Amino acid sequence: MNEGEGKSHWVFADGGLPSSGGKEPFGHGALIVVNLNRGEAELPIDILFEDKEPVKGIKQALKGEKIICIRLDKPIREQRYEIPKGQYALVLNSNIPVVAVFGRLDVRQPNLAYYSVQGYSF
Repeated sequence: MNEGEGKSHWVFADGGLPSSGGKEPFGHGALIVVNLNRGEAELPIDILFEDKEPVKGIKQALKGEKIICIRLDKPIREQRYEIPKGQYALVLNSNIPVVAVFGRLDVRQPNLAYYSVQGYSF
């Protein structure tokens, strides 16, 4: 593996948790992060909203040469933070370069499916 592969800052602008309206779940969103380095990555996550104050610094660590999938429709990590229904954006900052992607499974209609989105990274 190549040390330093990836980026330290990631933004995923199109998160969303629609209300199921009392029906079956709509699917889920997930933040997937890959650490290609040998060292552990510290990954604080900020969540921004259209009509609420941001939630900042949700703690997450990722050991070297590992992957993590963070389901966003469930309580997030040790803080057990639950993202409210509606639109949001994710900001991921890392102390070392990582690779990140946002994925969403949407089953509200028969012709919808899982897709992943590359975020803006710098």
